[in-house]
Amino acid sequence: MRIYENLFIVKPDATEEEIDHLVEQMSKNVTTAGGTVDKVDKWGKRRLAYRVAKHREGHYVLIQFTAGPETVSEFERRLRVQDSVIKFLTVRIDETLKRLEKRKKEREKRAHRRPQSAPVQPSLAAQMLGGDGGAHPAPGLPSQNAPAQSAPANLAPAPPTTGTEE
Repeated sequence: MRIYENLFIVKPDATEEEIDHLVEQMSKNVTTAGGTVDKVDKWGKRRLAYRVAKHREGHYVLIQFTAGPETVSEFERRLRVQDSVIKFLTVRIDETLKRLEKRKKEREKRAHRRPQSAPVQPSLAAQMLGGDGGAHPAPGLPSQNAPAQSAPANLAPAPPTTGTEE
């Protein structure tokens, strides 16, 4: 038994009752062949990427089911003879699900191996500047931790100006 997804497009002029009947008929075919229908999604009327059988839009229906390969060929044969179905595609997804599950387990394993509270490593530039994460300012800039420095001794502050200058 394998897991499959089948997406088929029904003509846009089909009614909801016709679509429901078609979905029910296809689901019944899978269950009578020994498979199970896992999920049925009706996406509604959507615009097609290109014209198919003189139609620009159609009703999209996705059915996910578990069955054997012979059931899939019968499923597709029945879709081919339906006048209301303009296009369909069946994809086997069990291999993809296995691959995704394997990746998820590998990620979890790596997450458990990784230390939770690793110390922050200073960058290479910070190590070259002094090794303490950049506590030393660049030349010519005052340090944030150092007290404010007064003006050099050879520069006296300018005397205050008054409004009455000649």
